[in-house]
Amino acid sequence: QVQLVESGGGLVQTGGSLRVSCAASGSIYVMGWFRQVQGRQRELVAAITRGGSTYYSDFVKGRFTISRDNAKNTGYLQMDSLKADDTAVYYCATGVMFPLMVNDAHYWGQGTQVTVSS
Repeated sequence: QVQLVESGGGLVQTGGSLRVSCAASGSIYVMGWFRQVQGRQRELVAAITRGGSTYYSDFVKGRFTISRDNAKNTGYLQMDSLKADDTAVYYCATGVMFPLMVNDAHYWGQGTQVTVSS
């Protein structure tokens, strides 16, 4: 059993930046960041392997950066040039598939709200 705890969400203006973190209780292979808007399906934002390979969904390429610190079992999602459409609850998850899709995730964090005001 791996526990994931997200932090760092909040309110930011359009064009601003925010970084969310995900602390894992143990070693993980693939970490993914997902987001969900109420009434819509959860979608993959970005994923990273233990070795540092990354994947980004098209709607965040060039704006978001995923990273991790394996020594701390912690992952990060740096979000720049934020848009109102980025408003969602952001979840981290772990698994072994890459890129990590919703159905492949083994463990999920509780989520953190990111709100981008226009």
